[in-house]
Amino acid sequence: MKLKQIATINAGYPFRGKIPEVSDSSVIAVQMKDVSLTEGIRWSDCQKTELTGKRPPDYLTTGDILVAARGNHNYAIPIDSALTTNKQAVAAPHFFVVRLKSQNKKKQDILPEFIAWLLNQIPAQRYFEQNAEGTLTKSIRRSVLEETPIVIPPLAKQRTIVAMANTLREEQRIMHQMINNNELMMSTIARDLHLNRNH
Repeated sequence: MKLKQIATINAGYPFRGKIPEVSDSSVIAVQMKDVSLTEGIRWSDCQKTELTGKRPPDYLTTGDILVAARGNHNYAIPIDSALTTNKQAVAAPHFFVVRLKSQNKKKQDILPEFIAWLLNQIPAQRYFEQNAEGTLTKSIRRSVLEETPIVIPPLAKQRTIVAMANTLREEQRIMHQMINNNELMMSTIARDLHLNRNH
């Protein structure tokens, strides 16, 4: 099965030039810097903006999946329920927005979190790598993403995989936090030693 059979894929909002910062706007733009594989989308970091392009905006909704079109790692991030209700959000042009078709032809349901997980795994990443264009900055075309081969297991198995992936991500986040805390402690000790030596 190909991704385009179960989802529509569109480029992010076409800002003309730099994304403008508009402090009193109710619209936010999700950019590459606001996203990480372990934390998902850091909504509080997203820039408030004004939609300058000609195209009417296709605001993000829970269940959409952002896929990085550029860079060495075409990671996928699902939009979770933390999408702020009082704000409308658009994706920056460097993302593709993958939206599952509301009524998939097959009767089985498909979890957006599962599709995001699948796109982040080695087979899909290898496929992106083989089909990427550009020398310095690699990028993938929409047609490449549409043709991504996917396998959809039964819903129960999807749920199990998503739960395992969430647990792993939480463990990585905690470990990352512990490493940061320990590094901070070490630099504090080193600074104290240095100060004491000077006294």
